[in-house]
Amino acid sequence: MSTGQSPRHTSEDEQILHKLGYAQELFRGMGGFRNFAISFTIISILAGCLTSYTIAFEHGGPVAVTWGWLLVGLMSTLIALSMAEIASAYPTAGGLYYWASKLGSPGWGWATGWFNLIGQIAVTAAIGYGLAVFGQVLFDYWFDYSAHMDDWFGASFNMSTYIVYAAFMLAAVLINLFNIRITSGLNMISAWWHMVGVVLVVGILIVVPDQHQSLSYVFTETVNNSGYGGGTTSFSNPAFWFVFGLGLLMSQYTITGFDASAHTAEETKEASRMAATGMWTSVFVSVVFGWILLLAVTFAIPDTQSVVDKANELLPIVPFIWATSMSQQWAEFLLFICVVAQFFCVTASVTSASRMMFAFSRDRAVPGHPLWRRVAKNRVPRWSVVGVAFFAGVLMIPAIWNYFIGYAVGTAIAVIGLYIAFIIPVYLRWRKGDSWDEPRAWSLGRHYKWLDVVSILWVCLITILFIFPLYTVGLPWNDPFDWQFTNYTILWFAAIGLIFGGWWALSAKNWFKGPVRMGTEEELERLEEERLGEFALPTEAS
Repeated sequence: MSTGQSPRHTSEDEQILHKLGYAQELFRGMGGFRNFAISFTIISILAGCLTSYTIAFEHGGPVAVTWGWLLVGLMSTLIALSMAEIASAYPTAGGLYYWASKLGSPGWGWATGWFNLIGQIAVTAAIGYGLAVFGQVLFDYWFDYSAHMDDWFGASFNMSTYIVYAAFMLAAVLINLFNIRITSGLNMISAWWHMVGVVLVVGILIVVPDQHQSLSYVFTETVNNSGYGGGTTSFSNPAFWFVFGLGLLMSQYTITGFDASAHTAEETKEASRMAATGMWTSVFVSVVFGWILLLAVTFAIPDTQSVVDKANELLPIVPFIWATSMSQQWAEFLLFICVVAQFFCVTASVTSASRMMFAFSRDRAVPGHPLWRRVAKNRVPRWSVVGVAFFAGVLMIPAIWNYFIGYAVGTAIAVIGLYIAFIIPVYLRWRKGDSWDEPRAWSLGRHYKWLDVVSILWVCLITILFIFPLYTVGLPWNDPFDWQFTNYTILWFAAIGLIFGGWWALSAKNWFKGPVRMGTEEELERLEEERLGEFALPTEAS
């Protein structure tokens, strides 16, 4: 056997991956559009901003929906641009934690990896639960699902929702056990489904309702159903600015998951350029299409009080808006479009999170790493797929008691975990300044100096905002107080910090050295030759 360059290992992608220390184990079958599509699918404007619309409407009203979306969209685009430059230099499945390890130290990589993995699991859970809520409404329209569940099992609305959630998650896992060509193909279909779906939803909401709200209502109307500031709806009162900030959770939660372009870099052709491009373009396109969608939904609101009353019942308000402003039949049709899109979304999120878990386990940072980093014959990290779904299921168990707060907390954990993981490598890259000279196909040039600073400040702000309860009744020192409305996000992160921070201080700092090279160039080629016989797929996409 020749120890020189094998014909299979002459692509630039594999040369870069070998330089970073890894063999080509995953199947490189994604083009640039498919890489964009997985991030665009996880952002899923037909999922996040519709299932969490209640959060913005009760915390700011239409101004939090319309102007809040644009504000968050701008900031998220800047963050995505800052991350894209780093992704171009380090196109690996490990993504963010690999970046932090190389730009900083193993300690930075450890922290980034755990924030990222927890955020990935949380966003998968929140997407899946939002899908279950919309799916349950659709099933109730079709065959009185909830009523049958009550008759058969005596289940509450929330238990019925959790059963739908478990079924959708199981289906997403089964699809992810197939090879990447199938899942990436679904993502490509999903991208078109989302764009065509938005056009259909918007067109129907423009044409069908007999009445629409005014421009003044959509762009200036304020609502405060949180209890903060005594219910004030005036921007002249500082308390309403705080309420408006809480309402940004809808937009910030929706525009997450674009790190999927980095996590699938080892499965993407021309990854140094395409992973970076897929990351920021998925955010920009989502911001444009999402704003149009949100405007259409808000124009269709029948009246403020009826929507607030529905929210007080802890029921999803977007299906109510559609059914009230048009008819149940139209609501069913729009819900069907959204449920399919949301299923695409949760399937893609499982893909992304499992690749992160695989890569972090490849470097021995996750308990049980030999299992999670195992690759099946079709080059899919099968056990990581199963693990992500299992932990996502555990995270949403509190939603059985209070579906809305459990879901909202899931979104907050996802946003805080993911955006802290996003911003750590951005900070480390900014700290290195002009001395960072890693070769990369996509660069910000000198614009990193202000882009990175703005991104860092924004993440600091939203991290503080989203640890507060959404309602004053959830404040432990408030009278009345209801524990079901408490934002236990900070408790999750306190426990996570204690466990993984303590693990680092007591043990991991002595053995975790960051990304582990799998061997020399020759050893990597030999490993690939040995593994080739185990895999059912070729090394190159056909």
